Amino acid sequence: MADRAAHPEPEERPRQGRVVQLRGRRAAGGPDGASATPAGECVAAFFDLDKTLMAGSSGIFFARAAYDAGMISRARLLRDVYENLRFRLRGSTDERADDVRRRVGRMIAGVPERELRRLSPRVLAGVLPRLYPQMLERAYTHQDEGVDVYIVTAASQEMADLLAHVLAFDGGLGSRSEVVDGRYTGRPAGPFNYREGKVLSMRELALREGIDLGASYAYSDSESDLPMLRAVGHPVVVNPDRDLRQIALQEGWEVLHLDRLPRRLKLLAALAAAACVGACTVGRGHVAARAQRRA
Repeated sequence: MADRAAHPEPEERPRQGRVVQLRGRRAAGGPDGASATPAGECVAAFFDLDKTLMAGSSGIFFARAAYDAGMISRARLLRDVYENLRFRLRGSTDERADDVRRRVGRMIAGVPERELRRLSPRVLAGVLPRLYPQMLERAYTHQDEGVDVYIVTAASQEMADLLAHVLAFDGGLGSRSEVVDGRYTGRPAGPFNYREGKVLSMRELALREGIDLGASYAYSDSESDLPMLRAVGHPVVVNPDRDLRQIALQEGWEVLHLDRLPRRLKLLAALAAAACVGACTVGRGHVAARAQRRA
């Protein structure tokens, strides 16, 4: 249930920054009173989740909740923290994204739907404080101008729906998993919502809702979302990685720079998170051992 490659995130909270005024066509009813789209034509804004709407990755919070619920081992949790460190410093890759999807599929195979829903409060407790206020303001400005707002993430459809509901967005597009008789089978129920998969889900939504992608917006931080950015008329890059920054400059795309932790502090934060996880899990082990001896 993590965006882009579901890689976990160290303890990083977003800081305040400047919100850049929206550029491009404006929907009817905007602050300037101008109508920018023909009557009956729908416009949407699509927001990537990890490192775009929020600082870092949502994956660590799902991993922690899954560990607390007994779904994954301490070793798996520590490996996720290590993968988070790689994600923070090097970004995601297609290979790691596919690996994460297979691993999550194995983890949820046979799990009742309600068990994953019960993880939601713990996941939200980690994600919500790390949302960029500037990006929420962007999203709500779009809505006030008559533009529908959607989360588009490689995380699960359940995560996308949950966050869209809590944030008062118009919907979410995520990766779907097969459910039979109320339990997850561990098999996908459609394309992975990553790279071109995001474009497929956006086009399906556009057909259903009558959305003009050529007049719509997309926000992302990563080169892996180039297909999503190129699918709309108004691509916006947010804290872009090196490759995406270069492409954005060449294409003349809008670039948002939000305040972020320096690279060295990110590394220290990730190492501190790993140490904390290790200490907490070892402590739980000692508590369990004492309880068994007393029994």
